[in-house]
Amino acid sequence: MDQVQAMDHMYRYQRYIYDITRKYYLFGRDTLIREMPVQAGETVLEMGCGTARNLLLLANRYPKAQFYGLDASNEMLITAQQKVAKSPYANHIHLTQALAEELNYNQLFHLNKPFDKIFFSYALSMIPPWQQALQAALQNLKVGGELHIVDFSDQRDLPRWFQYVLTRWLDLFGVHYPPDLLPYLENMEKQGQGTLTTRGLGGHYAFLACFKKK
Repeated sequence: MDQVQAMDHMYRYQRYIYDITRKYYLFGRDTLIREMPVQAGETVLEMGCGTARNLLLLANRYPKAQFYGLDASNEMLITAQQKVAKSPYANHIHLTQALAEELNYNQLFHLNKPFDKIFFSYALSMIPPWQQALQAALQNLKVGGELHIVDFSDQRDLPRWFQYVLTRWLDLFGVHYPPDLLPYLENMEKQGQGTLTTRGLGGHYAFLACFKKK
């Protein structure tokens, strides 16, 4: 089963309850939305947009910007398209199906210049080739643009029983925290690709990162 089929199989029914259930453990999403500065006229892409929950919140907060969403799952995008169509932001949110590593701002979204901002919200831990996804994001981001990430961390300050339970729960949904994710971002900075800022959330339950491209 390829990645698209796997995502569609997982979310065929989960998409109906996704937003209700995920709010209990996908912490930091609203912090990312609140702290990501978006200017009028900017283009903002979410990699792994799911039900478009984050994009709708951003469009409400920044109605003079344009928002884009990419997701591997056709099933999730059915829900996302329905939610966007019912919202006041149907002309501000544009969705398409593709793998994150296939991102091309011109071919997929018919834009003539790279994105101003790109973000991953608990998506990298679900993307097996996450390094390729990060590099695709960087290649489709303008110079001076920002890459924002919120995702699971190593929970090193939390009880071991909690780490065990969380890991087993996330395994059910194909979520696997890559321990070399933060070092990979730090190495991108060392290579001169941009400037990185990070911080942990809730005893390193999760982390927030912002990478400004040079």
